[in-house]
Amino acid sequence: MPPKKEPNGCGCSSIPISLIIVLLGVGYWGFTQIDRSKISKFLPTIQQPSTSTAQQQPAPILAPAAGQGVTIAASPPKPSNSPINKPTNSQSPSPVPPPKASLAQALWEKKLIRGIYLSRYQATNNASEKTIRERVRYYRSQGINTIIHGVWGNGCTMYKSDVMQQILGYKSCPNQFQDQWLDWLIDEAHKQGMQVHAYFEKGIKIDQNSPIFDLAISKRWIVPGVDKTYPGIDHYVLDMEIPEVANFFKQISVEFVQKYPTIDAVQWDDYLGYHADLPGKVDRTARLTNFVRQMRSAMKKANSRVSFDLCHHNPYWGKRYFAADWQNWNVDRVFIQTYNDANFNQELDYAKDYAGVAISDKQLYRLKALVNNTSIKSILVFPTSGKPEETAALIKKTVPITN
Repeated sequence: MPPKKEPNGCGCSSIPISLIIVLLGVGYWGFTQIDRSKISKFLPTIQQPSTSTAQQQPAPILAPAAGQGVTIAASPPKPSNSPINKPTNSQSPSPVPPPKASLAQALWEKKLIRGIYLSRYQATNNASEKTIRERVRYYRSQGINTIIHGVWGNGCTMYKSDVMQQILGYKSCPNQFQDQWLDWLIDEAHKQGMQVHAYFEKGIKIDQNSPIFDLAISKRWIVPGVDKTYPGIDHYVLDMEIPEVANFFKQISVEFVQKYPTIDAVQWDDYLGYHADLPGKVDRTARLTNFVRQMRSAMKKANSRVSFDLCHHNPYWGKRYFAADWQNWNVDRVFIQTYNDANFNQELDYAKDYAGVAISDKQLYRLKALVNNTSIKSILVFPTSGKPEETAALIKKTVPITN
């Protein structure tokens, strides 16, 4: 028989198991009731070993708050590759902020008027309401804020006119125009924060294709001679010194702003003038000034909110070569035509004192410089190509716009 061994330890084996269980339960309960913050100072700090594959997390910073014991300050932000920053199925990633507008774009959008000319049927002719509204929104997307839409040209109105019918026996230029087309254009433009200016193309000049040409010749409404201001086409100038002719234009102006009361402006161009090379060398400056003042006054009386604008040669050239002393016409805004590239810089010297400039689509290479020129308040673009939508796209390409 092997010798009997002495028991090791405290001889706990002789204590009943039931008593041991009771003592352990009481001990656990007491331990959980002790304030751990008070005994933590007696416990050794356990340092976690750092490894090359684990990120070491900073411990919370304990900072005393005045009169409030101890508070826990916010932990520093988690590293970007921490799982806490990775989106889950129920958590969307933070949106990417939009790119900042370029300086060119910011300067472009500071221009009061960023306009494009649409000849009489380029936006509305035989088009549905949906098409017209879509076209307006297209120009807005290209950074344009003003549509300058033709409503008159070659001696007749685009829209159906009672004045035309009564005086000339024609309701309008030959077309399929419906009155609501222009209403839709104006309405959609205003919804898009844009303006619409009515463009009186060709002003007081007509050519042989005008539906009133034969009538004007028979009534002797034409100034003697042929106006050859622009090569390739002969123009004939209606004589504003004839009361019947002057009254016709006044009535047309009044009728239009009453028929379309929400139009923002009407604009006349350099065809409101008499070329100096007309025979007779008659100075018509004073009488033309008197006519324009009367026409503007009648329009303003009919609808005072509509701006009466002009896009013409600089004041020296206008008066010297076209009898257009427009500085005395009391117009609301004047845009200087800078289509003559040879004198472009000289024209800018005039333009800085007025509402802005008009350039052609062949001069878009000058657009960036004009945008950067803070003295130029507005820029109008005339699509000589007859393709205004393509011109608008080129404008956006030249001066990128963030929509």
